[in-house]
Amino acid sequence: MPSSSVRLRLGTRASPLARWQADWVAAQLRRQGSEIELVHVTTSGDRGPLPIGRGADRGLFTKEIQAELLAGHIDLAVHSLKDLPTDAVRGVCLAAVPERAPVNDVLVSDCAGSLSELRGGARVGTGSLRRRAQLLNARCDLLMRDLRGNVETRLRKLHEGQYDAIVLAEAGLRRLGLAREITQVLPLELALPAVGQGALALEVRTDDATARQAVLPLEHAATRAAVTAERAMLAALQGGCLAPIAAWGRREQDTLVLTGRVLSADGARKIEATLAAAAAEAAVLGRRVADALLAQGAAALIEAARAG
Repeated sequence: MPSSSVRLRLGTRASPLARWQADWVAAQLRRQGSEIELVHVTTSGDRGPLPIGRGADRGLFTKEIQAELLAGHIDLAVHSLKDLPTDAVRGVCLAAVPERAPVNDVLVSDCAGSLSELRGGARVGTGSLRRRAQLLNARCDLLMRDLRGNVETRLRKLHEGQYDAIVLAEAGLRRLGLAREITQVLPLELALPAVGQGALALEVRTDDATARQAVLPLEHAATRAAVTAERAMLAALQGGCLAPIAAWGRREQDTLVLTGRVLSADGARKIEATLAAAAAEAAVLGRRVADALLAQGAAALIEAARAG
């Protein structure tokens, strides 16, 4: 049954993928009876390329939108959850986490059918330290090259021959109707996702009960538990995006399972831990996995990545 009409100003970045996410959320809320106005916000991350691994954990894609929310210029913010820092922002709450899209990374290539088919010395583009380290762990003979820009820009650079292959998120390509570009869905054993990859974050002001109630139908309990565990692990490791950290939370039968992974920047070292708990203990599970990784030497890998 649709709720009584509520008017919400929805803030989002203006990139094609961000617009898709905002349009999807707006469509779900309109079905619930809400009136939605989209408001595009330019963030620091939209203003220019950054060196690989620098600044992404400082809210470059989220802080301006949160500022608009706190100022009362918008009522609802939509983010890619992987872009949302784990540090809480006073006055803002994560009101809903919709059902997650596929979490995998994918290989896109015009010259090979899979990662194993890439020639030695192939140029592989990525803007992620996590992806870079995991691919080097599997194929130390690859030449990893920095890659920036939105999804369409990255694909154009590949097809122009600047790279032999690039690595992107499966969720983003599918959301943009570009699944035909996927050469190989990388197995999770090889490439675990970023914390929150494939999930959306819907933020409202903590004191805005009307907006919180309006977005509640979009909440997906299993996704919330999985990303809560992943984000608790990342917070406990204090790694942000300055170290190759990956995590995969998922429901297996009635249990929440979390796998965490930390690598050296060159992929030569990889440590991993998998633990399980009840969904209600998601945050505790995340901290336990972080403790298991720290016991294997994760702190030294993270510190080395920061220093590098």
